[in-house]
Amino acid sequence: MLEQSFKMISQEATKFSLAFSKPPLPSAEGCGKLIEDIEKSVVTMSAVYYLLPKCQGTTLRRIVREATTDVVNGVIQLIETIVSTPLQSLSQEQLMSTGGVWESCDRITELPRDNQAAVLSVMSSYSKLVKDALEEIEEAQNSDGDPFSDVLGDIDMEERGNRDTYWSEADRQVMAPCLGLIKASKASLKKVSEAVKNHGKVREQEYIAQLDDLADCSSEISPSVDELVLCLYPPMNYVAVRFNAAKLASVLKKMLDIVGMSHVCPEAENSWVQFLNRAVDHNMDKVKELTPASA
Repeated sequence: MLEQSFKMISQEATKFSLAFSKPPLPSAEGCGKLIEDIEKSVVTMSAVYYLLPKCQGTTLRRIVREATTDVVNGVIQLIETIVSTPLQSLSQEQLMSTGGVWESCDRITELPRDNQAAVLSVMSSYSKLVKDALEEIEEAQNSDGDPFSDVLGDIDMEERGNRDTYWSEADRQVMAPCLGLIKASKASLKKVSEAVKNHGKVREQEYIAQLDDLADCSSEISPSVDELVLCLYPPMNYVAVRFNAAKLASVLKKMLDIVGMSHVCPEAENSWVQFLNRAVDHNMDKVKELTPASA
């Protein structure tokens, strides 16, 4: 039903765009009918979204809501483009706006069909963000101690100074366990995703709610990783590093606790949860050992 409503909007947007693609303009009556039809299709799509039961999962509803909002915004942009563009011929802006509506409507075929697929979808996007952040800081770390070499280029070393643009040996020691925490984040997301894929169920409300809890908790990991990565660049503020490392460790421990008590982690297979918990504790202990608790 949702797929049909998306197709209806795509068809009405096409009809609306073609009507204003060349002179003469539609009559006042014709314009009214075009507006009425496209409005009816948008209302129908919105109604179908609101009919999606909350008990099917908040993660699934969130993804469908975002897709629905994208379509509505695309229709608004198309109408605004047509209103603001003098009618001579089909403009590039009108073509792009029409194509934008088509693209948004076509995404319906990619939407997850249940909460398990929805959670896997969002966790995949979070994993990519963490992977990118890890690669960024590792690449900077491997640039001969000069993370800003690609930005500052050939600026004279005396002008740049050492402390503000280079990592000291003490900085590198602090960075090692921080990178360990980021790698533990990447591994945790990977293992939790595998557990959801292999054992996730949507037959009972309790299971659906557990999947939503995992999705909500995992959404905090990438922002926490980004905040830690940012404060690792020189000049390194050890108090900020310790704070952000502790924040990331707390989020990871929370997710591992949730997954360990959920249906996606059978007791016979939970050794990886214990291993990652130990990895988080070990790296956080090293960060505390190497950084002050306050300035």
